[in-house]
Amino acid sequence: MRVAAVGDLHVVPGSAHRLRPLYQRAAMVADLLLLAGDLTNAGDLESAAELCSVVTGLDLPVVAVLGNHDHDAGAGGQVAAMLGDAGAIVLEGTAATIETSSGAVGVAGVTGFSDGQDAGRAASDGTAAHRLRDALASLDTDVRIALTHYAPVMETLTGEAPEIHRFLGSPLLGAAIDGSRAGTAPPAPVAAPAVDTAADPGPLDAGDLIGMAALEPTTTLAVHGHAHHGQEMGWTPGGTPVRNVARPVIVAPFAVYRLPDGARIG
Repeated sequence: MRVAAVGDLHVVPGSAHRLRPLYQRAAMVADLLLLAGDLTNAGDLESAAELCSVVTGLDLPVVAVLGNHDHDAGAGGQVAAMLGDAGAIVLEGTAATIETSSGAVGVAGVTGFSDGQDAGRAASDGTAAHRLRDALASLDTDVRIALTHYAPVMETLTGEAPEIHRFLGSPLLGAAIDGSRAGTAPPAPVAAPAVDTAADPGPLDAGDLIGMAALEPTTTLAVHGHAHHGQEMGWTPGGTPVRNVARPVIVAPFAVYRLPDGARIG
């Protein structure tokens, strides 16, 4: 299976005529296109309409999460709805199973969050890690992909100024991905609690997420954006390949990865 992926397109009005031919080519080389957030430059509806002109009618499934800039104008919900109307699957703490010519693939996605957010925002967004973990666990496909905007590991932030690493992602997202990678069953497995998005989950740490995780098949690949000056390749502590597909990093309209090994082939 071949997966095309890119983040941080930062689409602005007037760019669709240039971008659409680039992404029409994705169907020639991949089974699926993943969009890892910051798809518009400022979250305005004019830019969102331009983005929809790029993805509408592409001859392969398109799965997306939004990024922080897609919420800048306070219209993130409308941006997501417009993308959905254009045929993309937009995930936020949810999962989807997509049938491709190479077989079924499950994708769980969430925008994510960073460790550098203020305490109130971080407490709220910490729920996203639980939702990502549970969305991954809900998939019963052999191939499972975690799609986020914020980085789930620090390794792919190499190249960014160290003082801003905490604003670019959180290891809690990596722990959520690894929540389904426990190699040895504990004597008495702990069932994962139901997620109540209206409730305050309280402070989270990586141990919380891994400790609460049920044993499930491994996640095949994790994809994120956001870190324009980071590096492409990394791994979670549990061994899931992580790929930073921010467009300035991959230096291409999209990167193509072979699954299940995550090797870049285009």
